[in-house]
This record gives sequence, structure tokens and C-alpha cells, in this order.
Amino acid sequence: MSDTLLKVRDLKKSYGDHAVLKGVSYDIEQGKIVGLLGPNGCGKTTLLRELRARGGEVLDCDEIYHALLQTDAALLAALETRFPAAFPGGCFVRRELGKIVFADPAALSDLNAITHAAVRREVERRLEPQPALAAIDAIALFESGLDRLCDLTVAVTAPREARVKRLIRRDGISREYAVSRINAQHDDAWFRRRCGAVLENDGTQDEFHKKCIDFLNAHGIISLA
Repeated sequence: MSDTLLKVRDLKKSYGDHAVLKGVSYDIEQGKIVGLLGPNGCGKTTLLRELRARGGEVLDCDEIYHALLQTDAALLAALETRFPAAFPGGCFVRRELGKIVFADPAALSDLNAITHAAVRREVERRLEPQPALAAIDAIALFESGLDRLCDLTVAVTAPREARVKRLIRRDGISREYAVSRINAQHDDAWFRRRCGAVLENDGTQDEFHKKCIDFLNAHGIISLA
């Protein structure tokens, strides 16, 4: 019996005048979850876009965390218990929390333990309907234990100079600031060591779109028909 949940034939997709997909056919296998890691400017957003175009649910853990700070009473209670100074007058102030944790490694470790647990609970809740395809985008993918939910963990990497140029173009920042942001992150080797697969973004935009599709097919996330 086949585990295929979704069959798509002759799919076309464009962003403005740029055709991304032209008559693509593929199958999505049952319950595939992909975990993504990658530094700024590596092209990770392009891979996420490819997954969304194929019906995948993308779970951005940074967005989830910030949403939980507005809605999750249990998370806020845990933060207030551990960091009461971050709640002057009973209201949470992120700036005050930042002052505490960036001056104290033990406090930062405690914060990560609290927030990772909350984000993991929310990710697990969103995955309960068992979507045919999902991607978890989390810089703390392994530290939070979210990697254990994944069928495949992927490091998206790109040449350093290409990343610098993408950040300048995408964010409208100076070269100096782009370089400083890249220097503040782990290098490609760090991402490669941690993940089960590596997707190198070392060509043109069109080439990388095709590479993403071929990569997903090669790793059994989708099946090209």
C-alpha cells in the first residue's frame, strides 16, 4: 500500500514575472518533517518557499516564540518566576529580560530551557494533525530537541561572499554591517556537522530553485512524477 498523501501534476508557480515552477509534477509522502538550519543569507528562505509551494506547513520557531510571549500564560508565568525583575509592575518587558540574561550565562541557559520547552510544545501541537509535509525552521533545532521530530535535518549553506551580497541587497544594509552579522554567526562547518544533509546554494537563483526540487526528491521528501 502506498504512503503517498498528495499527488500534484503540471504545477506552475510564479513570483511576479519570475516563473519558479513550470509544469512540475510530484508526490508527497506521508508525514514528512524537515528541520532546517542555516546562517543569514544562505538561501534558506528559498527552500522554505519551495516547500510551501508544495503544500508544506512551515513552522518558524522565532515567530512562534514571539507569538507565545503574547498568548502563552504558562510561559509568562515560568519567566516571571525565574526572572521577576523582567516584570516591573507585573508587566513583561523584553528589554529588562535582555539585561539579565546577556550579563549572566547561567540566566541565559535557564531562559533557553524555558523557551525551548514552550516552543517545542507549540510545534508538537501544530504537528498533531500530521500534515503531509512540514518544515521546522529553528536556529536551536538541536538544543531544543526539535530535531528528534524530523525525518531529515538540512543545513543550507552558501559561499561567504554570496551571503554578503544577498544581505546587502535584501536588507539594504552596508557591506560592513553585513560582514559583521555573518562574523557573529557560526561558520558553515558548524552547520554541516550537525545536520544529516547539506544543501549548497552556490549558483544562480534559478539553479538553486531546481537544486531544491532535486534535493527534496533525492531525500524522499517529495517524489517527482
